[in-house]
Amino acid sequence: MATSTTQRPGDPRLDDDLRDRVSLRLLDDPEVIEEPTDRAVARRAVARALAAEGVVATPTRWATIVRDLVDELVGLGPLEPLLRDPAVTDVVVNAPDEVWVDRGGALERVAVAFRSSDHVLATLRRVLGPRGVRLDRGHPWADAVLEGGIRLHALLPPLSDNPVVTLRRVPVITPSWDELEAAGSVTAEARALLCEAVHTRANVAVVGPAGAGKTTLLSRLLGEVGAQRLVVIEDAPELRPEGSHAVHLHVRPPSPDGVGGVDVATLVRQALRMRPDRLVIGEVRGAEVADLLQAMNTGHAGSMTTVHANGARDALVRLGGMALLAGLPTRAVEAQLATALDVVVALSRHPDGSRCVDEIAEVEGERRPAVRIRWRR
Repeated sequence: MATSTTQRPGDPRLDDDLRDRVSLRLLDDPEVIEEPTDRAVARRAVARALAAEGVVATPTRWATIVRDLVDELVGLGPLEPLLRDPAVTDVVVNAPDEVWVDRGGALERVAVAFRSSDHVLATLRRVLGPRGVRLDRGHPWADAVLEGGIRLHALLPPLSDNPVVTLRRVPVITPSWDELEAAGSVTAEARALLCEAVHTRANVAVVGPAGAGKTTLLSRLLGEVGAQRLVVIEDAPELRPEGSHAVHLHVRPPSPDGVGGVDVATLVRQALRMRPDRLVIGEVRGAEVADLLQAMNTGHAGSMTTVHANGARDALVRLGGMALLAGLPTRAVEAQLATALDVVVALSRHPDGSRCVDEIAEVEGERRPAVRIRWRR
């Protein structure tokens, strides 16, 4: 029996009915069975299913129905329209009916909602399942990289009151220095100092709070490297060095049964055997800092990384703390930091959402590290 599209487009019964029938047809669609189900495959399969169901609609309405069903059946459901907005950098879901977005300023709540917590969970499992990422009560958190370089983090009860989802869009194109200057992120003087640090092969740490633009600035710095061989280590692909000889290594989470995981520290040790001119770690968070400092001290000048910290001095404290947790004695930690790290670039994010370089510091000392502010906004 044909489905009339003259009913109200938002009619929940029509939506639920149509989604269920199309879902059943997709299970038997030869292309879906034989090919990886990306959005292009899903669009064709959904269109065939709608035609088989006898759905009749204007071209515009037909395209909308296909898009919405693809969003629901293979995508992130009600979040997909938000991600189609190029201005949206982050989407956070605090509860099924509480969704916020960041369009380059402060987070703002939007009129988007899931039907229930079960709807959120079903959506997460649908996008994570094909990627082999586990998310259940026994492992109630997950990280994944979706199509288009979107980073997903999810957390489930009992660790939170509701399923909590955080999505971050990775910029496809690294802004130029001129664009960063025009946006107020760097000044001409800071730009000159940063380029000097790269060209003289200083070991650099870019630091700042979450969302301050650390990865964006690091990508811009890597654009100054030229044809030197980089080995880039990340837990999710974000850095895209321009015009360089780059090899990318990625962290692998454990399988659902808890085996096969490869962490950053392991990849750092592998990278040192790959003849890098420079070693780049997207972000240091733990024991890998000991291997990074050793690499910086043993011929891999010009290496770079990012660290979550509130300033240059805080960054040294944080790096030192991570090295101590990795098992290095205090004196060794201080000596390694003093001789390995050359420049710390501190960024901040202001209440209006703007991001900028606040200070550039040089690391001095032989046995104990100290910072000398070379430039401050």
